[in-house]
Amino acid sequence: MADQLDLNLLRVFDALMDTGSVSAAATRLHLSIPATSRALGRLRRAMNDQILVRAGRGLVPTPFAQRSAARVKALLEAAAELRVDAAGSDPRSWRRTFAIRVNDGLSPVLAPRLTHRIAAEAPEVRLRFVAQDSKEPDRLRDGSLDLDIGVADPPPPDVRARTLFSDHFVAVVAAHSALGKAARLTVDDLCAHPHISASRRGLAHGPLDEALHRLGRSRHVVAVVPSFAVAALMALEGDVICLGPRVVAEHLVERQVPLRWYKVPLEMPAADIELRWHRRLDDDPASRWLRRHVLEAVRPLAATLH
Repeated sequence: MADQLDLNLLRVFDALMDTGSVSAAATRLHLSIPATSRALGRLRRAMNDQILVRAGRGLVPTPFAQRSAARVKALLEAAAELRVDAAGSDPRSWRRTFAIRVNDGLSPVLAPRLTHRIAAEAPEVRLRFVAQDSKEPDRLRDGSLDLDIGVADPPPPDVRARTLFSDHFVAVVAAHSALGKAARLTVDDLCAHPHISASRRGLAHGPLDEALHRLGRSRHVVAVVPSFAVAALMALEGDVICLGPRVVAEHLVERQVPLRWYKVPLEMPAADIELRWHRRLDDDPASRWLRRHVLEAVRPLAATLH
């Protein structure tokens, strides 16, 4: 008889999908590698699919496993919520994972603050931060994401949104560079020095280029990288400029990373950072608890921007 699926097997499936490795899944689940390997065999029989297949030295999920991952995660979260009473109970008793998609530019600032708060109040709760490879709301709808934090288009009717703060892009340079020792940054500086563009979509053109174009000026982008954190590290190595969120630039400078930031001497649009969740979680005690912690973690950051 084929193995029957139970929550423990689904937890193994979820860990395998998240890690792509039997050994890493075993570590996460506090199981031995042989026990996890046997569980994968049971999953294969129960689901009538290979789940993970060898690709070079690693393992990759099958199309069926990829399609099923979000539904399995939603089932596990729903099962976890059954153990939380209507009053919300004590977060210290919770054993669950919250998935949060967060803008790459904000994650170096928000992730450590939020993790510290959650760990202090709910030691068995894990936060899984997901890269913002898309802004689509589908993962909020299917339950594979609990929260989405970043800049996005107006939300659809079934997605709630709350503005956390408004930020502006600033110009970041190495503190030891000639630019870093200047009293201020000028339009001539923006046009004369090479730029590192931070863009998840690989774009070299943005609002700064539009502002310069209105003056009949332009800049020279020498490299495009996927995140501001990488751009800031590259700025440490030479006389280059990268644009990034002020809240992150201040975070890096406060931690004595040898960078300096300047206000851009041009009219630039603000970026509204929003917290989003699906409306079915409006009254969910665990979701309300998590949203409250996000708001409290962000509050001191927002205060520095005024």
